Amino acid sequence: MGPWRAPGANTNRFAAEQQIDAMASAAGMDALEFRLRNTSDARMLRVLRAVGEAAGWRPSVAPRRTGRGRGLACGIDAGTYVAHVAEVAVDRATGHIQVERVVCAQDMGIVVNPEGATMQIEGAITMGLGYTLSEEIRFEGGAIRDRNFDTYAPVRFSWVPRIETVLVPNDDLAPQGGGEPAIVNMGAVVANAVFDATGARLTRLPLTPARVLAGLQGAP
Repeated sequence: MGPWRAPGANTNRFAAEQQIDAMASAAGMDALEFRLRNTSDARMLRVLRAVGEAAGWRPSVAPRRTGRGRGLACGIDAGTYVAHVAEVAVDRATGHIQVERVVCAQDMGIVVNPEGATMQIEGAITMGLGYTLSEEIRFEGGAIRDRNFDTYAPVRFSWVPRIETVLVPNDDLAPQGGGEPAIVNMGAVVANAVFDATGARLTRLPLTPARVLAGLQGAP
């Protein structure tokens, strides 16, 4: 275990990218097309198109409510532009979320070591599953309740999905951050995929089974 990376960006993207996703759904638009139409930032357009192509994105309007869903999220951290697509399955009986695939496109300027950059992306995505699905510190009367791993659940190997990465070329820009950017979208991209799968919009992390079940009860 190590320090939680990019904590401010993680929470900001969780809120902002769900808001954008909700706007796309309300407008009856595909989530990727909505983002492409509403940004003029050339770097963001490149990573969005790259992740859509790599993921085999087909336009649709969320939520589809099939129990299986996909989500999209994008962000900027440490000078790097990054976009994710996640595919999930949601068990309506238990509230369990299984993240099955994550595709990440990242523009980090000149990539000095592509293999090292890929490993950093894969590590950030894996670490991001923790804050997305289970890692939570609870307090009571100013005291920390979660003091060991019997109640605090870090990422397990069985949770790790198939991860695919795309390093978007940008040799006109000096090397940018590579160790943290791919973590910032994880909460939002999984939550958006859960919305597509179930119609439930979850606004608190982590996305525990209990919170998923509560969200399902309130979903239209």
